[in-house]
Amino acid sequence: MPTATPTRDPEARGVRLVAVLVTLTMVSGLIDAVSFLGLGHVFTANMTGNVVILGFAAAGAPGFSVPHTAASLACFLLGALVGGRVSARFWGRSRRTWTRATLAVEAALVASAAGVALTRPDGAATTYVLIALTAFAMGLRNANVRKLGVPDLTATTVLTTTLTGLVAESRFGDGTARHSTRRVAAVVAMLAGANLGAWLVLHHHLGIPLLVAAAASGLLAVIASGRE
Repeated sequence: MPTATPTRDPEARGVRLVAVLVTLTMVSGLIDAVSFLGLGHVFTANMTGNVVILGFAAAGAPGFSVPHTAASLACFLLGALVGGRVSARFWGRSRRTWTRATLAVEAALVASAAGVALTRPDGAATTYVLIALTAFAMGLRNANVRKLGVPDLTATTVLTTTLTGLVAESRFGDGTARHSTRRVAAVVAMLAGANLGAWLVLHHHLGIPLLVAAAASGLLAVIASGRE
């Protein structure tokens, strides 16, 4: 008797989510290098740092801006709100399609920021436009990444929990040592992204790392799978 050909799972086509999320962590390093070094000591991906910076700025510490930091927080939260609505609407459908669509929107937003940075570097509102576009994109992404629920990669913009788990669950800690490889990869990825982003901002133009970030997100939007 002829045997039935197994149906290939369409969700499995493409690069697995672990690799996608590690790459997005590198993109976060690029984005924060641009925002912190080029937009006046503000983060548009790392909101933990922003809350601390807002406290510094409110106390009058030099080199920090309450309006810039507040704008970043507000736009990130708006992006997270929209991301939450999107994930609620599409949850239960194809994770591959949903992930790719979200990454395509992120790529478009960051590419728009790159275009503004390159064509209107001295515009009066340029700093706020770049903060708004990149912070909104990071909030949108984080909401959807959180919903994906990939262990130890539920946030691609901060590493506090990742570093805690890496050490606490090592053989010198409780010995469970779960997902240590992906944790190390996330730390290395953000370090690499921040280093590359800083070098490009300091020696070239802050629009260049934004173009690199947009290209990376755009590529992932084409090749991401729906499987961990």
